[in-house]
Amino acid sequence: MNQYITSHLGELAALITAICWTFTSLSFESAGKKVGSMSVNIIRLVMAIGLLGTLQYIRFGYFFPEGATSYQWIWLSISGLVGFVIGDMLLFQAFVVVGARISMLVMSLSPPLAALFGWLLLGEQLLMSHIVGMVVTISGIALVILGKPVKGKRIEVKYPVRGVLLAFGGATGQGLGLVLSKLGMGDYDPASATMIRVIAGTIGFAVLFIFTGHWPRVIKAITYGAAMVRISIGAFFGPFLGVSFSLLAIKYTTTGVASTIMSIVPVLIIPPAILLFKEKVSLKEVAGAALAVLGVAVLFWF
Repeated sequence: MNQYITSHLGELAALITAICWTFTSLSFESAGKKVGSMSVNIIRLVMAIGLLGTLQYIRFGYFFPEGATSYQWIWLSISGLVGFVIGDMLLFQAFVVVGARISMLVMSLSPPLAALFGWLLLGEQLLMSHIVGMVVTISGIALVILGKPVKGKRIEVKYPVRGVLLAFGGATGQGLGLVLSKLGMGDYDPASATMIRVIAGTIGFAVLFIFTGHWPRVIKAITYGAAMVRISIGAFFGPFLGVSFSLLAIKYTTTGVASTIMSIVPVLIIPPAILLFKEKVSLKEVAGAALAVLGVAVLFWF
């Protein structure tokens, strides 16, 4: 059992990442509806700095990351800007323009894009079984996301080019950010690397808010107790645990495989959607979930 875990550490870390991001998505969705997604973005990153800093102090005796070379700082910072700032900003706008269903479908392109960037920047190779597993998983995700909309909720039936391009930009930001993390991390501690990315993302949003005049909304959001509880939960499972496990995943397996397993979040959300929000799930969505799990099994066993 221990040997199996050791040999599949990257894949297991990616699966844990997907579970963490499921909790994060539910928490941030609720908080975002109360105080706005942009405010949630920077507050969660500041909280993540506190959580990651505390972890580092317990482990190494210092709060901020130390021991990273200038090369690692540069690439991890760029990764944080690409993933946390640019990618998330484009994705959130895509939700507004084209709707969540189409946006998440386009976001499923992130794994093949990550594999492409991994090949271009890192010289990674993918086995045929990995490619088959990724295709099966992505097919399952697409089948779930393209299910019939829940009654009473408005879903866009037309697909504006602008919205599709925004979602594609979000997928590109996520895939490229992951590869840049691997390029910059090397043998550096994943949690410390995560903190460098989070610091860069926080600075990026801070500068952006200066130019957009968004700071008053952030200050107002901080005083909203119910939203802050949800953001705290999301920050713990997202930028703290989730991102740390994602970096651990890409350290011990290829970027494309890790990214594919992490992309099953839309499938993992189905059970809590049924239990917590009493949503009705069609047989087509159940079949899609099973297909996505089959794809993950291919990644694990072949």
